[in-house]
Amino acid sequence: MSQHYEMIFILRPDLSEEQVNQALTTYKEFLTENNATDLQVKIWGKRRLAYPIQKKVDGIYVQFNYQADGTQIAPLERMMRLGEDVLRYLTIKLDKVSPETPEEEPEAVEPEPVASEA
Repeated sequence: MSQHYEMIFILRPDLSEEQVNQALTTYKEFLTENNATDLQVKIWGKRRLAYPIQKKVDGIYVQFNYQADGTQIAPLERMMRLGEDVLRYLTIKLDKVSPETPEEEPEAVEPEPVASEA
């Protein structure tokens, strides 16, 4: 059964554009060879990290959205863990996929006036 997955990973900030493209190509090819479909790649670019990781304060953020059966996740994360280019990664399974439809915000409720004791 095919599920939708989202993976976000952070590459080292000192990588050249060619090295970033090479890493992305490696991971994309791995996913396509292991029957992942509907692969979408979004490069967020270099951003400041919330806290230093391996003495680095910046990182190159990348997001993969794809559809697969889930057997690809562990080997892909193992590749990232053993490689030196990826600082952090996170894969989540999405319940519903609707990128065009923003979630509705709940209506604002006005607070009740508080009676003051004088």
